Amino acid sequence: MKITPIQTKPISPHDPPDLLTTIDNFLPNLKERSIVAITSKIISICEGRYVKINPSDNHQKENLVHQEADCYLPSSHSQYNISLTIKNKHLIPMSGIDESNSDGHYILWPANLQKTADQIWRHLRQKNNIKMLGIIITDSTVAPLQWGTHGICIAHCGFNTLNDYIDQADIFGHKMSITKANIAHGLAATAVLVMGEGNEQTPMALITDTPFIKFQNQPPTIQKLESLQIEIKDDLYAPLLQSVPWTKLPK
Repeated sequence: MKITPIQTKPISPHDPPDLLTTIDNFLPNLKERSIVAITSKIISICEGRYVKINPSDNHQKENLVHQEADCYLPSSHSQYNISLTIKNKHLIPMSGIDESNSDGHYILWPANLQKTADQIWRHLRQKNNIKMLGIIITDSTVAPLQWGTHGICIAHCGFNTLNDYIDQADIFGHKMSITKANIAHGLAATAVLVMGEGNEQTPMALITDTPFIKFQNQPPTIQKLESLQIEIKDDLYAPLLQSVPWTKLPK
């Protein structure tokens, strides 16, 4: 697998560019079986999903977090004054809201991640006259009991995200019963590692030489997306997730 970071000019809420134009301006011509990783931050900036930081409003970020979350734990539960949230079936701090590389703004997640991933996929397939193309939208999070951030995939298009090993034999002939490799998160973790978290100015990456990827000729269906998610009650971490007082927001 080869991952090439793509450097761009600074992308700022003070002068937000068009998303597809920005991608076209900096991304090289693509070949079959390419995968493009794009950080959610530049998508959000291009789509206007940001709020200028008001230094006099001590509750601005907290209110935004609660507004954006599907459910949340108040920041009073954290020694770091950070709300743990669930958003779009992701357990993530602060609803994914970030203020690094934001030029004085809070950057929210894109409003419709899957719609944007599908749009980018269709555009780049047509522009480059290719059929086998993958798109992943990335963000960074942290893992329990571990220092440091790592990349995750928060939307994808154009490939099968799970490689299913259930009922396949391991090297000693033992049939595996639960193993499914999450390809999307694996790709996101390596792409974000190469793109960096600071001032690298590389919010995209091109991933090639991926023989293990099963490309698809259409965006994922609603049923396919739902099959990737686990209800809390069925989750391995259910004892933890169900033992805390989540605040659910009215829809």
